[in-house]
Amino acid sequence: MQGICLLGATGSIGQSTLDIIAQHPEKFVLVSASANKSVAKMADICRRFSPQRVVMGTQAARDELAQQCHGMDISFEWGAEALESITADAAVDQVMAAIMGFAGLKPTLAGIRAGKRTLLANKESLVTAGKLFMDEVARNDVMLLPIDSEHNAIYQSLPQTSHGAHKRDVSKILLTASGGPFRTWTLEEMKSVTPEQACKHPNWSMGQKISIDSASLMNKGLELIEACWLFDVTPHDVDVVVHPESIIHSMVSYLDGSVIAQMGNPDMKIPIAYGMSWPQRIGTNVAPLNLVDVARLNFEAPDLARFPNLKLAADAWFMGGTAMAVLNAANEIAVEAFLHRQIGFLDIARLNERVLMSADIVGVSSLDDVFDADRAARQLALDMISRGSFS
Repeated sequence: MQGICLLGATGSIGQSTLDIIAQHPEKFVLVSASANKSVAKMADICRRFSPQRVVMGTQAARDELAQQCHGMDISFEWGAEALESITADAAVDQVMAAIMGFAGLKPTLAGIRAGKRTLLANKESLVTAGKLFMDEVARNDVMLLPIDSEHNAIYQSLPQTSHGAHKRDVSKILLTASGGPFRTWTLEEMKSVTPEQACKHPNWSMGQKISIDSASLMNKGLELIEACWLFDVTPHDVDVVVHPESIIHSMVSYLDGSVIAQMGNPDMKIPIAYGMSWPQRIGTNVAPLNLVDVARLNFEAPDLARFPNLKLAADAWFMGGTAMAVLNAANEIAVEAFLHRQIGFLDIARLNERVLMSADIVGVSSLDDVFDADRAARQLALDMISRGSFS
């Protein structure tokens, strides 16, 4: 029986994780869970799974949840300190790190420092503090399993040992991208994109932030950086391949010319179940892939002129230091501004580039460097939006 700490329980990854726990009550138990302000969803989780501890993002949300769940034997808590605390509980064996954005960094690191098996669905942790993050993984001898479908597919396609995957005899990592909802749109057409259109991903059901990132290909840029840290490679070792059907989730090319791919219907329960049960496999309720029904798989190169965020991510990697944290911070502000109709869709990449080129990039020796860069980049992005000085 594995005790699960679920960070980000009310999001799409969190909900899929709960589905796997519910399907395998003999293998997994929800020990603790967190959410920001989604009280109604968390109340339902409490009634269904009875975790020992629940952490909310605000005191008001905690108080409302405690009222809705009055009489239940659950510790209702709130705030950053409590969030980090639940990952270290003795009853926790695995931490599912599914808090979206930069906010997921500290609690994920707390779980790693506590020696917990970490299922990483928060790419921003690696993007913003990759070396520090991976150093902590090595120092604490923690099993780190990627949950993003693409990185999970790469992991599955690599040679396996009892200690995890490694990249022996690998010549190239092939990172697939759906291309998002605007894959065939011209730049002129994308000028008038609305948040509603950008949130309609053709293959995946995801939250607003990751849907916008997928539409702008920033999500793939962040995944490129994440892959570099996870698999100890550089952007030169990774080819991004646009694959609209999202059936092949990623591939690994070997020195002998072989290419091994992981395939499946686009459902996050597959990589989640793989991470939770590794090195075994367990059942999910996902329909098996029918290649006859699929019939055709298409591939194309990404268009960096229409989707420059992908190149910006590679640039940030080679700039090093705090550049990746700066790019991530700028993008989070840009996406929020787009969702509130303060900037246009194409302005997301423009703002990201201006902030990256204007920010002070320094070396990273501690988390303070990362947090300082993040704060400065967010303020710089907000200032540029208010002045309209990024186009």
